[in-house]
Amino acid sequence: MNVHSFFVYLHFNKVMKAVSKSQIKRDALLKATICLVNNNGFHATPMSKIAKMANVSPATIYLYFKNKQDLANQAYIEVKSSFSNCAFKDYEPNMGVEEGFKKIWMNIATFKLKEVDHAMFLSQCDNTPMIDEESRQEGLKHLQPLIALWERGKEEGLVKPYSPFILYAFTVYPISFLLNTEMKGWCKVDKPALERAYSAAWDAIKL
Repeated sequence: MNVHSFFVYLHFNKVMKAVSKSQIKRDALLKATICLVNNNGFHATPMSKIAKMANVSPATIYLYFKNKQDLANQAYIEVKSSFSNCAFKDYEPNMGVEEGFKKIWMNIATFKLKEVDHAMFLSQCDNTPMIDEESRQEGLKHLQPLIALWERGKEEGLVKPYSPFILYAFTVYPISFLLNTEMKGWCKVDKPALERAYSAAWDAIKL
């Protein structure tokens, strides 16, 4: 390695360390936001508390986010992306409608039951004006494979001709209720229970 290459290497290494530290702080702020919102709600989660939990100064937040709403929007989009990655794992668009729906439904159930903090945060986001319309539309993009599957199911005469909102309400939304019952110790959501819940979801929308 010549002298020039050595200094290029040092500069690159320095830049990468700076990027890494920056990403660590941003991730800490997002995690703190999710935790505090889950425990206190959006309106009882001031920026000062978020900064304290993330172990950064309040001013540091504004290096990464414009304001509280921007922070909430970005947290929502990132969690929605994580949700999407899990929901469509091993799903192939050429699967049969029922086979594909079961794969997606089970993946979503797995996400909600294992990634409890993220699932709770998405539920909070569904019921707050803090998330703006642009971010909600971005979030909807992460559900496009499921919506496309339902549209194919309607065309093939397998799925009831309802809007995706009604289909989602009767199939996916109840998983959150199951999560709440398990957290409260009212119901054990084991594999047989999930199979029964899936059957009820499919029966609700199939023709």
